Amino acid sequence: MGRDADLVLSAGHYGSKAKVFTRYATKKEPGIFNQSKLEQAAASLPESFTLSTIDEKLYKLCKSETWSADLVSQFPTYDIFQKLGIGVVIRKDGLILSGASSYSRYRDDIEIEIDTREEYRRKGLAYICGAKLILECLKRNLYPSWDAHNPASIALAEKLGYHFSHTYEAAMVWGGE
Repeated sequence: MGRDADLVLSAGHYGSKAKVFTRYATKKEPGIFNQSKLEQAAASLPESFTLSTIDEKLYKLCKSETWSADLVSQFPTYDIFQKLGIGVVIRKDGLILSGASSYSRYRDDIEIEIDTREEYRRKGLAYICGAKLILECLKRNLYPSWDAHNPASIALAEKLGYHFSHTYEAAMVWGGE
């Protein structure tokens, strides 16, 4: 039985508590990023917005809202995030509008998490956050891995310099008992 069939069976086992969906992998290609282009993107933020690295105050603010919680959710305390994580957010009037961070960390890589408050999507904020996060990773000799959840995410990844590799099926399960 193939992997896709195993996922369908697993999702069937969980019934309405599971969903099979397509993910989009990017190639792992250290050295491909155009730093000049990324620096221009990070510097393109309008004056009324602020681009900041995630400190303790911003870590707590990320955790306080459902849409931004995954920017720091895999690091149960700020001390752990500070030691292993990395992230940036765009704010305006005290609100976080968009962010890019390490969903997970392993050896010399991170897995990127990126999200934007719904009413601010499609305005280039995720692109700016992604560019800044990649630059911060490069400064720290970390590879910023990108595994896209949907077509919009893979399009953003490609705009930032990644190259599409392949699709694969994944299962999302929630509400375990």
